[in-house]
Order: sequence, then structure tokens, then C-alpha cells
Amino acid sequence: MAPDSHTGESTGFFTRGMILLVAAILIMIVVLAAGIMQAGQGTVVPPAECSAKTISYVNTNLVSGGSAVEPVSVSESRGLYEIRALFRSEEIVLYTTKDCTLLFTNIINMSSGSGAQPAVAETAAPVKSARPSVDLYVMSFCPYGTQAETVMKPVIDLLGSQADIRVRYITTVTGATAGSVDSLHGAPEAQEDLQQVCINRYYPEKFWAYLTAFNKACYPSWQNAAVLASCRQNTTASLGIDQAKIDTCAGGEEGIALLKADEAASAKDRATASPMLFINGVKYSGARTPEAFRQAICNSFETAPAECSTVLSSTSASASGSC
Repeated sequence: MAPDSHTGESTGFFTRGMILLVAAILIMIVVLAAGIMQAGQGTVVPPAECSAKTISYVNTNLVSGGSAVEPVSVSESRGLYEIRALFRSEEIVLYTTKDCTLLFTNIINMSSGSGAQPAVAETAAPVKSARPSVDLYVMSFCPYGTQAETVMKPVIDLLGSQADIRVRYITTVTGATAGSVDSLHGAPEAQEDLQQVCINRYYPEKFWAYLTAFNKACYPSWQNAAVLASCRQNTTASLGIDQAKIDTCAGGEEGIALLKADEAASAKDRATASPMLFINGVKYSGARTPEAFRQAICNSFETAPAECSTVLSSTSASASGSC
């Protein structure tokens, strides 16, 4: 039987088409790489300044419908700035050249191979104790930190009387005043860190109620000082917390001492990102759900209490990112 001439023509056309497509892609890569090298050789812009410029550009030119992109963090990655942000409660990652002239919405690591799978985090064996020590490290204005607090709340309600579950704050304290506290999201976050450690010091029974109310009502306005202060005042008043007493603590040596204790703990555990969870000194690497947190804590009891038979929600309220 004679070969089907139409099939041969189609196959030949498809092959030639593929060759042209690959050639076009290679040309685009070369042109883009040349452009990146040329554009990226300008004056280096400081990371925070470039992050602010990028977020402003995205909100002005790429976002519509009343939504906005909110900055989370900026760091250096392979000669570029990596800018993490939130858009409609989901994490997005943007990249720019260090002169802040070129913006990318994704980077593909070609050395990983087309079939490469992300590494699975190994979970260390639990260290057991009669009363587990649980430390949740956060930054008070880190969205992933506040989400982790929301996830931990049902666990506190269930196991708070059986385990020592603490929120600790990641800061750098360089002096003896509130102004000497450095936190990733600036002075407003440092001030709220001080407020929260002082509320936990004087009103431990109301601390989680405050966190829940503050994160829901006040945290979204953290960049508006007047609104934030008013919301905080309303929140403490509704819970019967003496705001003046907390302000005295937060503005004095006591608040600084409390944050320094957290700073020392974070250095010991090497907790550098928000959130990070440690149970009896062992870093937790599992899912961020109430049930996953419960299981990890319950597995760290020498003898699990009856409360550990209760199953909590496995629905995640938190993205997998960090600050």
C-alpha cells in the first residue's frame, strides 16, 4: 500500500513547525537575557525601596476590581530581589532586578529538571515530656503569623491546661527603650509586639481572646496608626484590659525585658521566620491546621491526656509562606 501523502505532509509540517517554535523561544530567551543584563546594571536600589516601588506599580497597573497587593517581605535571591506579597489572601512572589527596572512574576529553575518534585520536609521524632513546652514564634504583623495564631486557637482551647503553649515574638532589641526594638514590619509591629507580651504578662487568661479580636478587627489596618490605636483601645476595653497599665509596661523596662526573653529563646531555637513552631525544642514541619498541631502536641506527651482523643478541624486557614 502506498504511504498516505497527507499524513506525511502533516508530519513534516508539524516537525518544521516545532523547529521554528523552538528557535523562536531560544531567540526570545537570548534577547530577554541580554535585556536583563543591560537593565540590571543600573544603580542598585535598596530592597525596601524597590519593594515599595514594585507594590505601587503592581497596584496601579496590574490590579483592578478594588483589590490590592500587600507587601510581606523582600530578600535577595540569585542576584534578584524576591518580593513576597498577599493578593486576595493568597501568597504571590515577584522578582525584580536590583536596579528595580525589570519585574518578573515567576522564575523557573531549569537545573531542577522537568520531572523534579519538591523535597518533602522531614519531621523529627518527637521529644516526649509530662507537660509539653510549645513555642509559636511570630511577628505580630506577619500575615502568616496571624494565620498560625488562628490555627492554634482551637488547640489552646483543647490543650491549654495540659501543655505550656506560648506565643513568642521575633525581634532584635538593641537598647533599653521601645524605640530600640527592631521588627521586620517596622515600628508599628515592634509596638504591637510589646503590647502583646505585656497583655500576656498581666492578663494571660485574656491573651488569646485579645489576639483573636485584634487579628480580626485591627491587624488589617496596621499601616494606619490612628485607626490601629483606636481599634486596639476598643479591643482592650471590650475585654476588660487596662490599656494604661499595658502602655506603661510596653513603654518601659518591663516590656523590653519580656521581648529580650523571647529574643533569647528564638536565638536558642534558631527561629528566624514567622511562623515557626517548636514542641519540646523540636521544630515542627507539618501542616498548619488545628488537627495537625493537636496531633504533634499530643504525640509529645509521655502519657496523652483524655483531651487528645478529640479531633479538631483539618481545614487550613493558613498559606504555607512565612515572613
